[in-house]
Amino acid sequence: MNGIFYQKLAASNIRKNGKTYFPYILTCIFTIAMYYIMKSLSLNKGLENVLGADTVAYVLKLGSNVIAVFSFIFLFYTNSFLTRKRKKEFGLLNILGMEKKHIARMIGFESIYVMAISFAGGIGLGVLLDKLMYAAISRLIKTDIPLGFYFSQKAAASTLVLFGILFFLIFINSLRMIHISKPIELLKGGNTAEKEPKSKWLTALLGVIFLGTGYYIAVTIKNPMMALLLFFVAVILVIAGTYLIFTAGSIAFLKILKKNKRYYYKTNHFISVSGMMYRMKQNAVGLANICVLSTMVLVMISSTASLIIGTNEIIRERYPYQFEISQRMGEIEDFERLKNAVRDIADKENIRIENEISFSDIQFQMIQDGNRFRGADDTDDFTSIENVCNIFAVTAEDYSEYTGNDAVLSDNEIILWQNSKKYKEDDFCIFDKNYRVTEITNDFIDNVAVNEEICPTFGIVVKDHSVLQELYNGQKAIYGKNASEIEHIYVIDTDRDADGQISFSDTVLKDIDNYEGCDIYRFNCREKQKKDVYSLYGSLFFLGIFLGLLFTMATVLIIYYKQISEGYDDKERFEIMQKVGMNEREVKSSIHSQVLTVFFMPLILAGVHTVFAFPIVRKILAMLQLTNTKLFAVCTLCVFLAFAMIYAVIYLMTARVYYKIVKTSRK
Repeated sequence: MNGIFYQKLAASNIRKNGKTYFPYILTCIFTIAMYYIMKSLSLNKGLENVLGADTVAYVLKLGSNVIAVFSFIFLFYTNSFLTRKRKKEFGLLNILGMEKKHIARMIGFESIYVMAISFAGGIGLGVLLDKLMYAAISRLIKTDIPLGFYFSQKAAASTLVLFGILFFLIFINSLRMIHISKPIELLKGGNTAEKEPKSKWLTALLGVIFLGTGYYIAVTIKNPMMALLLFFVAVILVIAGTYLIFTAGSIAFLKILKKNKRYYYKTNHFISVSGMMYRMKQNAVGLANICVLSTMVLVMISSTASLIIGTNEIIRERYPYQFEISQRMGEIEDFERLKNAVRDIADKENIRIENEISFSDIQFQMIQDGNRFRGADDTDDFTSIENVCNIFAVTAEDYSEYTGNDAVLSDNEIILWQNSKKYKEDDFCIFDKNYRVTEITNDFIDNVAVNEEICPTFGIVVKDHSVLQELYNGQKAIYGKNASEIEHIYVIDTDRDADGQISFSDTVLKDIDNYEGCDIYRFNCREKQKKDVYSLYGSLFFLGIFLGLLFTMATVLIIYYKQISEGYDDKERFEIMQKVGMNEREVKSSIHSQVLTVFFMPLILAGVHTVFAFPIVRKILAMLQLTNTKLFAVCTLCVFLAFAMIYAVIYLMTARVYYKIVKTSRK
């Protein structure tokens, strides 16, 4: 047989198996296009002059890596399905005289056709959509990026290499599946799952334990830093538990229903339970994949949507004033010179300064043990993070001026403020010195360290700068070169708009060197920081939507193949049920009931996963300054409802394919 024969046979096979091949090819095209777009955006030179460009590029690069890893897993899974569904065809060709090496050549040409179509369609679609995605991300990060045609040769080369390797490995895996199978086994490939599945109680119990442990970690975690450390542990446990529950737990549950004679020996229940039992064995991994992918979509989109919607609120809390200027460990006289220099520059620029406030503080972290606060030592491990707290100290004079509350203290007295963790002791021991708590106040300096909920924050008001110096010396002895220093902070508002604020920021940074003793440690301009924040949250939202779309597409394809598989499996059952006396309406009703029950199980469990993931994800969002729990809850609910609607539409569309396959068996 010459090469042209195999080429024609391969092309004919793809056309004849269009119901399974065309969705797979479309998925390959969209996956390649998504990878190219993400890679191209991360390499686009137009982002280099944007504030926060490094953050955007990093997030996009991370996204392209995630797509690459996901592509390997998902395309391997779907191609394995195609190969399994065609085993009977390969077995028949083998029986008729075509050797396995000939089948391998035929599969080789099929792989080449699929790869060529996928590359042409994927790169082409990627180039067409690249500019649209470029405009979308520029809008999300609140900046103007000049548009123009851009083709990334580096991104295209990376795409060709990555997916070339992927298609080659898929081809090798297909050959492996054919090579290890005997001709008779190939002929029975479509009927290998007809035995009643056995209960795996130990596996089911293990799945419940994994799932319960993951849920427990997610719900009980209190500290955002600990949440970040344990998040992936909880994710792995929940994913493992999900697969075990679907592969073993579902069968065990159906076995229990089957043993209940009052329930099982009814027409609809008998057929439904029996049908689902076989389906669980055949499609448990597919159902688990749908559940995991659905959970990823729900968590990613809801969390990133919360960030982008709450960005303005985050910025207002993170930067309550237009400008924040600070010095470290300088003399008060130097700090006064710095403030006068800023005022002088503002006068020269005809800028009116408003809401002018200054204060000195020192911030550092300690480990709380009752009323005692100590530094970390060699005996501490990662569990000590639960007791880490932030200490924020200011003088009584600055506190009184800032809040309007009179504060008169002695050397060993403090006024205490707390943001989350309630302090009930009468004294406050830090660096082995006891301070008596004279008052617990609700007013404190509106500073970024206080607003963050990464860990509990205790604000303490001390007598004067000498006590601040004592605190500095104490933590200097513990932390050495990593010790925090006393900081003198000057915050102001002006009468200028956003562009005027950015211009004034540039002017101050340029002209401040002309003033003696005016070294600046930190200079924050809210409008500049806003662009950085939008760059981060906008790119994260873009990545969330992009990956959400990819995972949704994967879910659709898995559901589509699941319906096709069940449709072909139900052909014979449909005829048998009619022969034993059931009418078409009863058969259709029972099939509809069992398919619907199995189909929506992943969505229901994904919803449960999302509910239990809510607390730990909320803690992680707190590290990104999003503390609006109500906003996150509303976004999560809206995303779930929207996804459920899409899921239902997918079901209706794929159910038509299922019923069409089933009906073709009727005579």
